Parts: sequence; structure tokens; C-alpha cells
Amino acid sequence: MTTTLRPIEPLQRAADGTRSRRYQVCVNSRPAGVIHLGTHPVFGDSTARILDLRIGEPDRRRGRGTVAALAAEEVARGWGCRRIETSVPAEAEAALRLATALGYVLGSRGMVKTLGDIPPELPAGSRSRPMTRAEFDPWLAHSVEAYAQDWVNCAVPEADARTKSERDYASLLPEGLATAGVTLSVLEHEGTPVGTLQLGSHDGMAFVHDVETDARYRGRGHGRSLMLLAEAQAITAGSAAIALNVFAGNTPAERLYESLGYETTIRHLYKPLL
Repeated sequence: MTTTLRPIEPLQRAADGTRSRRYQVCVNSRPAGVIHLGTHPVFGDSTARILDLRIGEPDRRRGRGTVAALAAEEVARGWGCRRIETSVPAEAEAALRLATALGYVLGSRGMVKTLGDIPPELPAGSRSRPMTRAEFDPWLAHSVEAYAQDWVNCAVPEADARTKSERDYASLLPEGLATAGVTLSVLEHEGTPVGTLQLGSHDGMAFVHDVETDARYRGRGHGRSLMLLAEAQAITAGSAAIALNVFAGNTPAERLYESLGYETTIRHLYKPLL
């Protein structure tokens, strides 16, 4: 049995510069599934993405998906890509096992929590206030740098990581501190600023875009207070759920979110193409 990829459309080029193409997964020339391969809208030809991979039921559990994914990597190398990504829904355990077996590494995961109707209260001694203009510029510079480093840790070249970080923050905060629909807050404990929160919305739900406890005050429960603040703001704004993305390796944050009832909905994985 020979598994191959057969193009079923011309190479597509989008306005944002990305390229993509759909292929039929064939076994001895017989159609067995489809795979959709593209490039990244920010990282360009340096990063490929498996946008979709489906094998028909009669051909599952026979290694067809494995061969198709490996063949897609060869196509990506031909496009000049040095890295490949894919996203796997939490319930797709077989897809996660396949990606892991092929050497994909967890980069981050999306998490969601359903909210109640009553905003939680902050612990005694803690209160929130809006971020000031004097605080905004240092916060933004630090956040852009930290976010870029998260991508560097996911095998993205430093220049590409910085470009993505700068573009994402420019998109999220086009009017800076005055951006509509975004809340930038400072958490204080007994009068001392101990952390910051950036809350917006995405796909119809509240979204924690940035949350950080000042390094000098970590390990004192302020991270939990910041997340309670996020939930309170989301409920007050009428959101029924709140979401976030956490990069792999941030174990304290992962444990905190899980303890607060957040559930993983999707995993984003990557693999260097050597």
C-alpha cells in the first residue's frame, strides 16, 4: 500500500501573503482523505500550518494520517518552511497522539470557563483601579517583550517573534489606553501595585489577553486575585464565559487556571522542520 498526496486545487495565494493548498490523501491512487496545508499570516514562509487533516473511516488506524502528515512536512520544506504548526481540539485524542508521535511539541493551549451571575469579590486588602497613562507605556513595552519571548520559546526566530508580538498588541490596542472594549487594570494590595490585567473579548466571550503578577510579589495569591478580577469584570460586562491562552511551561499559571475551573478546549502544537 502506497499513501501519497494529490493536489486538488491550484496553489492559493491570499491577500495577506500566505499560500495554501488542499490535497487528496490517496492509497494506491484511491481517495482516502484530505489535508489542507498553508503558511502563517505573520511568520510567512518560515512556518507552515496543517489547517485540516481528515482520513475516511475505512482507512483510519492504518497509518494513513501519519504518512499524510509526513508528506505534508516535505511539501512545507519545499515551500521554504522551517517550522510547522497544528491545532488539536481537546476531544481529539487520536489526533493528539498522532501529532505527539510525529514529534510535535505543545506550544500553548486555549482554556475556557463558564461564568456565573455574581461577580467574585477580591480578598481583603486587594482592590483594582484603571491603569494610568504613566503606567501604560512601560507596561506595553514589557508585555511586548515577554510575549515575543514566549514565541521564541516555541522555536520561532527572534525577529519573527517580535514582529508577531508587536502586530498582536497593535491590533488589540489600536488606540492604546483608550481602546474601546478593552479594560486595562492594576491590582493593588494594601496600596501597593502588585499586578496588571488586560481583558478584552474574542469569539463572543471575555478573553484574558494579558495577566501578570509583579515578580517581587509572586507566591502570595495575587495571581488568583487577578483572575477573580477578570471574572468579575467579565460578569459585569455581561459575558457568560471567559477564555485565555497559556503557553506550555508556565506550570504555576496552568495549575492556577485549572484550580479555578478553566478547561482546555484546544492545544496548539509545533515542530521544527530540520
